[in-house]
Amino acid sequence: MSKKQASKQSSTISASPVIESTFRTPDFIKNVPLQSLLIFVFAFLLYANTLTHGFVLDDAIVITDNMFTRQGVNGIGGILSKDTFFGFFKVEGKEALVSGGRYRPMTLVIFAMIYQVAGASPFIFHLLTVLLFAATCVLLYRVLLLLFGAGNDQSVLLAWVSALLFAAHPIHTEVVANIKGCDEIVTLLGSLGTLYLTVKAFDSGERKWNLLAGIVFFLTCLSKENAAAFVVVIPLALWFFREPGKNDKPSALKASLPVIVAFLAFFIVRGTILHWRFGGAPMELMNNPFLKIEGTQWVPFSPAEKLATIFYTLWRYIQLLFVPSVLTHDYYPRQIGLITFSNPVAILGLLFHAGLLWYAIRGTRTRDPLAFGIWAYLLPLGIVSNFVFPIGTNMGERFVFMPSAGFCLTAALLITRASRGKNVVLYGITGIAVVLFSLKTVTRNPAWASNETLFFSDAETSKNSAKLQNACGGILFDKATRENDPEIQKGLCKKALVHLDRAVNIYPNYKDAYISRAGCYYVLKNYENAIADYKTALRFAADDAKLKTYLAMSLREGGKYQGEQKRDLTKALEYLNESWQVNQQDPETARLLGVANGIKGNREDALKWFTKAVELAPDSPSYIFDLGQAYSAIGNDAKGQELRRKALELDPKLLENRGGK
Repeated sequence: MSKKQASKQSSTISASPVIESTFRTPDFIKNVPLQSLLIFVFAFLLYANTLTHGFVLDDAIVITDNMFTRQGVNGIGGILSKDTFFGFFKVEGKEALVSGGRYRPMTLVIFAMIYQVAGASPFIFHLLTVLLFAATCVLLYRVLLLLFGAGNDQSVLLAWVSALLFAAHPIHTEVVANIKGCDEIVTLLGSLGTLYLTVKAFDSGERKWNLLAGIVFFLTCLSKENAAAFVVVIPLALWFFREPGKNDKPSALKASLPVIVAFLAFFIVRGTILHWRFGGAPMELMNNPFLKIEGTQWVPFSPAEKLATIFYTLWRYIQLLFVPSVLTHDYYPRQIGLITFSNPVAILGLLFHAGLLWYAIRGTRTRDPLAFGIWAYLLPLGIVSNFVFPIGTNMGERFVFMPSAGFCLTAALLITRASRGKNVVLYGITGIAVVLFSLKTVTRNPAWASNETLFFSDAETSKNSAKLQNACGGILFDKATRENDPEIQKGLCKKALVHLDRAVNIYPNYKDAYISRAGCYYVLKNYENAIADYKTALRFAADDAKLKTYLAMSLREGGKYQGEQKRDLTKALEYLNESWQVNQQDPETARLLGVANGIKGNREDALKWFTKAVELAPDSPSYIFDLGQAYSAIGNDAKGQELRRKALELDPKLLENRGGK
């Protein structure tokens, strides 16, 4: 045996005494190619019922409403040169609403290439997502085999159990059932691939694997920034499962140098594209959950309040990983409210994670694989925990996708230790967990079929999320606007108001909720409330031209309603005059002002407004006829008859349509 081969052999098995051959593993499970195939098929089948789903939630941001993705390969240049959200907002500055910006072009490039070939076919995109997830499960299995050593029965079981738990865990449904979740999948897939290549380079001494590891990791960072956690995870893996610095082997840091260089290269590219914008937390609740109202002002949480809220959410993650019985896609404010350390859950979260950190540090010295599993959980979680930088929400099931690989490894280690070499115990615990997880995954997936099913499935779970309540109200209002039956339309609007009222109560500055609620009031002919809500929305978006148009319409119809139904000409004129001040290009408002002034006997003013209506809509027979009537009313009957004849020439059935008037 050569020195190189001896070095390779001595470094492929963990130095840790924890991995012992106390299990007798069947040849079926030790058959790595077969198990790789079965894990792939298992993962694919778990999500096969998502293949007929449509585009949901943030898929609009990265696919259906993204101008670069929809250009196919021609949009790749724009994807690579702009913030990830620019293609959706299409306006400079709006993409910066999320603190620090986002530069994640890799999955958008993939989406653009698929769009080039298949167009907006959700099936193809969902198929890609499920295949990538299945591949990630297999790669996790193979990486753990490489780290632990495939020749050890217990190591084989550890890798196998970890991969099964990871594939089946229902907390992954948000990532896999939602196409946008490809960024999470590709990031973990690339990070695991980088780890595999780095260990392979360490074992073989061949530099080509180092080079390939650096290239893969650079592309991985372009998928999502939380790949940065593996800059630390990879050298830790070498420390735990190899003996760096011995047998002519490089140190863990030196062996990981290509990964570090790749990350620095990404950091420079990202900074250049985003103009080195890292930014602080915005003072807007939907993009910064750590805000509270003091008096009439929104102010940040105190440091203690923020810390308590973070540890509360970290404990919620632990709960979901162990017992994922209640899942939701939405943890936006105030689904998780302001938490203080008077809340025992916050204290529990602090103590539990302090314990994890203590064990991880202590176990690092002895190379305890359980400590590595904890690091593989804590490091990726730390990036999305709101400790490092604000992520725009309290928590999200998608954020625990990468950390869950470390959790599943830790769980597998605990199961094997608890089994004490008894296969029946290990298979029993694993089997129960995998079956329960799988059932939850398969039954949770249908909620992601469409926005409507998702929003209303999760509305009861996330009752205190202003964003989700607004989304439910918006769905109902949109359905109402497409409905022809007035009674059904009104019923939908009344249902929408329940959700929209809740959204506004949770977040009094929620512009979008006010707009949708105003629309519902408009349909219900409650113009006073519609006007009030549009005015409130304009306080938060004073330059929104479309919003001003909606307000003007509500004022116009409110004026018409006051005049025709309530016989209150004073109120009618008040609304109509205000409508005109908001939008001086609406001929109908001018006509109604003419009618109201005519009824009040202000004939000269009526003539002025009817003239304005014809100026704005010169081809309208009805407006021309009204102007003729106004001329006759002031004594110019010749002019009046001329205009009425012209109107009847344009529309011979005009009088019939106007009821003979």
